[in-house]
Amino acid sequence: MRMGSASGKVRRSIAQRRLALGLVLLLAGTAAAHAQARAAQAARMRQLNQAVALAEHGRGEEAMQIAQRLLTEDAAFEPAMKLKGMLLEEAGRSKEAAATYEAALKLAPNDPDLLLKTGIYQLQAGNTATAMERLARCVRLQPADGDAQFYLAQAYHLNGEDALALRAMRASLKAEPDNATIQQKFGELLCSTGDYAQGLVWLKKAGAADATLPRMAYDLGWADYNLMDLPNAAVYAERAVQQHPKDAHALQLLAMVQMKQQHWQQAKDAFERTLALRPGDAELMQGVGQCELELKDYAAATMHLQAALKLDPTLLLAHFYLSRAYAAQGKTADAVREAQLHQQMMQRMTFVRTLETEQRERAITARTRQLLKAHQEEAALRLYAEHFKGTSATPADARVFVGKTYLYMGATEDGLRALHQALAMQPTVRGAHTLEGILALKSGDLTKAESAFRAELANDPNSQEAIAELGEVRYHQGRWAEAAEQIQNSHTMTPELLYMLCDAQFHLGKAQEADLTAELVAAYGRNNSSLMRDLVSLVQRNGQTEEAQRLAANLQP
Repeated sequence: MRMGSASGKVRRSIAQRRLALGLVLLLAGTAAAHAQARAAQAARMRQLNQAVALAEHGRGEEAMQIAQRLLTEDAAFEPAMKLKGMLLEEAGRSKEAAATYEAALKLAPNDPDLLLKTGIYQLQAGNTATAMERLARCVRLQPADGDAQFYLAQAYHLNGEDALALRAMRASLKAEPDNATIQQKFGELLCSTGDYAQGLVWLKKAGAADATLPRMAYDLGWADYNLMDLPNAAVYAERAVQQHPKDAHALQLLAMVQMKQQHWQQAKDAFERTLALRPGDAELMQGVGQCELELKDYAAATMHLQAALKLDPTLLLAHFYLSRAYAAQGKTADAVREAQLHQQMMQRMTFVRTLETEQRERAITARTRQLLKAHQEEAALRLYAEHFKGTSATPADARVFVGKTYLYMGATEDGLRALHQALAMQPTVRGAHTLEGILALKSGDLTKAESAFRAELANDPNSQEAIAELGEVRYHQGRWAEAAEQIQNSHTMTPELLYMLCDAQFHLGKAQEADLTAELVAAYGRNNSSLMRDLVSLVQRNGQTEEAQRLAANLQP
């Protein structure tokens, strides 16, 4: 045993000396390798600097040859890839440049230059969410980067997040206070949020700094138009059209200014010139029709207004003007019908209390879904809080929104959990009970649905959605009079609910009211071909052949 032990100790000692020797050799080898790597890296950087110098002196092809050679030697040499992207960009090969920058970003995911470049390209490609993520990461790394803040502001604006857009644009201005382009964009952004007075101040400041800025005349004219300074608006609109005779935006602004000044023939001419550039634009057709109405060309006005409504039957003013055109031609029944449609639609626009909130929520819906899919519920709640900062929205409202998003994703358990949390935090929070009721309706539990809708109405007696959905409960129960009353009183614009109202009115023998409701269904549900076919069938079954034919004529192929 002792002998064996000694032998074992000797072997271990030899093994240790070999291991130590191996480590020494490895370290020596590594040091040599590092020295060689450093030398190779230094050589590559010298070549890269040479390529940059060539590019700066307009010798882009030679610079590209060096960049390509470096990438052939080392495909992961990110500085050469960045240079290649820049050279492609300068050569006008933007698609290839974008792909090259994307490849470089994979190698250096926290490179601010690459985050900026790829963010801009993503923004141009319409990938707003990706652009925001890249540009936001860039400004976190370099908060004083005026360019990154500038493009981030545009991304936020396109996503409907104007409060964040203004904050980013102010940061861009702070970084580059004398940059006229940023001043102009800040003015445009202020105008887009309705602050035309301050917007005009910044636009004038930008124009004074650089009179050659593109679209400056249009921007000034648009601000003056919204401030009802029509003489100045006309001057700038005419100047914008002179500078760019085929700019549809400038021509439309001129038409609108002329219309406000009641220069009907000039306005009609400007609308028609705009329409030639944007054929098939319903609002422009409405503008032409209105001018023709005021010029007493009733037949032409009727033709243009009918064409506008065929394209977009929800145009409120088109119904109003068409009613006047019919009346002037002695077509009393048609005039009354259009007037009634206008009145019904006006009521719905006036009574929609949640539309603004829903539109604002829509801006963060896609990002919220992404976060919830990634199991980042707290991040989704923070996103809502940031987006609604400065409003009356509460943490409970945020949970209702998250719950609604879960339900739309099909995650019923998580959706209900979030709604119950919202109600526990704030028993009077809006929308939670209604969502529970809609879920109960889908499963056919009318009793539970009614209970939920009544709970919502106890908190908010004017909740349009709860009133309408209670009408749906009555519809499924065959209680036609109550169903019609509830849905009508809700002033809903939801086409499926309006279809139920139409059907209930037919059951009550109110064919004339049902025909008018059918027109509302067709207006708000025109893009739902299945619903439209059901509507035509419903009207036909109830003996309204003429109305059914009119609806069928407007069915999308």
